[in-house]
Amino acid sequence: MTKTIELKKTVFELSQQYPEFLEIMKELGFHDIANPAMLKTAGRFMTVPKGAKLKGISMEKIREAFQSKGYEIVE
Repeated sequence: MTKTIELKKTVFELSQQYPEFLEIMKELGFHDIANPAMLKTAGRFMTVPKGAKLKGISMEKIREAFQSKGYEIVE
């Protein structure tokens, strides 16, 4: 079964679908999203591309990190 990261989904939705999602995001520099309060508030409207832009982290770096862990990225 392929694990798919749909970039239109919110960070909260992806964290519910894949519990390891948050750990990968933390490794990439998204430390705030591991905070349960942040996840339940900002995470409900924040998408990975929006967060990447906000944090100044390239989408290419994010794609590579998830692909190296067996995920497929879908626009």
